[in-house]
Amino acid sequence: MPAITEYAPGTPTWVDVASPDHEASASFYGGLFGWEVQDPGPQFGGYKNFTLRDTLVAGLAPVQDEGAPPMWTTYIATADADATAAKVTEAGGQVLFPPMDVMGLGRMAVFMDSVGAVFGAWQAGTHHGSGIVNEPGAPIWHELGTRDTDNAKEFYGHVFDWGAVDQKTPGGDYTQWMCGGHSVGGMLHMGEQFPAGVPSNWMPYFAVEDCAAAVARATELGGSVMMAPMEIEIGTFSVLGDPHGAMFAVITMKGEMEA
Repeated sequence: MPAITEYAPGTPTWVDVASPDHEASASFYGGLFGWEVQDPGPQFGGYKNFTLRDTLVAGLAPVQDEGAPPMWTTYIATADADATAAKVTEAGGQVLFPPMDVMGLGRMAVFMDSVGAVFGAWQAGTHHGSGIVNEPGAPIWHELGTRDTDNAKEFYGHVFDWGAVDQKTPGGDYTQWMCGGHSVGGMLHMGEQFPAGVPSNWMPYFAVEDCAAAVARATELGGSVMMAPMEIEIGTFSVLGDPHGAMFAVITMKGEMEA
């Protein structure tokens, strides 16, 4: 599949993980996905990139504040990060990091939505996002988990003009986010099976060739299994935690996903 060079506004475009130990994270994700680390230089404040086949796929960020949890963040493409920030506040969200330029690569901001989940926005400059998607070792899906799905629909409908298509699944109520006629992500209703203390969150999914083998490899590398492999209509997935506790999912698809 050719490298992705552009993302339409409203489409998840990038993910990064905040880690307190970059060497340990590089070892874990390198061993799991075959990623290598690219250091763009000290001017980026310790931020690094993960690459697959010499192509950018994700970021490796420092933990910004003492006591902040290691976590993955999904960034959504926007044509105007400042306008997106204004819409976030209009819709009841919070601006955690206001829009800022990043060395000509683009303009970014980080927000908390109206249900308490953290996400980012990315206005592309020379950096458009993950160059590989929907292949083993690359991002394939982005999912919001929340108990207040109606609130989330209103928020993301206002901020990104997303539509919501609800469906019943064996695992409970599920929603597909639609933008420009395309499915761009999902939303899971966090029911009674989720402990009360689990907050709303965005979680990235990464494609793997064999879900069970990836889970076994993750545990060998010091990760944890938050949800054992489960077969669903489109494939088999599992939710994992890296050695620092950042949660993500892996999935083996039965068929191909649209790029």
